[in-house]
Amino acid sequence: MYFWLFVVILLGAIEVITADLITIWFIASAILALITSIFIDSFVIQFAVFVILGVLFMLITKPLMKKTHIRSDVKTNIDRIIGMNGIVTEEISKNKIGEVKVDGKKWSATSDKKIKVGSTVKVLSIEGVKLRVIEEKEGDE
Repeated sequence: MYFWLFVVILLGAIEVITADLITIWFIASAILALITSIFIDSFVIQFAVFVILGVLFMLITKPLMKKTHIRSDVKTNIDRIIGMNGIVTEEISKNKIGEVKVDGKKWSATSDKKIKVGSTVKVLSIEGVKLRVIEEKEGDE
C-alpha cells in the first residue's frame, strides 16, 4: 500500500514539474492499484492493474486531449518585422548570406534570388537569426 502511495506522489511531482500531461494516466492507475492493494495482497495483480489501466487510460484519453489541448506559439516582439520592408546593405544571393536593415536594425538575410545593395526587400520570415526576404518591385509597394 505504501509503495503505491509513493508512486502516486512521485508521478504527481513529475506531472507538476513537467506540466505537460506526461504521467497523468499513470497517476490514475496508481491510485487504482493503491485501492486494489487494500483488498488484494498480490503485487503481480496490483502491478497489472497499474500497467494495464495506465496504458488503457492513455490510449483512450490522449487523442481526446490532443483535440482539446490547443498550443499556441508564443509571439515575440521580433515577429512584428515579418511583412516589413528593409534595405539591402550587403548583397544577398542564393548561396551567400547578405545583410538588410529593417526597423533600424541590421540583420543577416537570405533569399532565393540575387538582390543588390540598395534594393528594397520584404521580410517573409525569421529563420533562427536570419531573415528570409524577397525583393520588392516598384509596383509591389
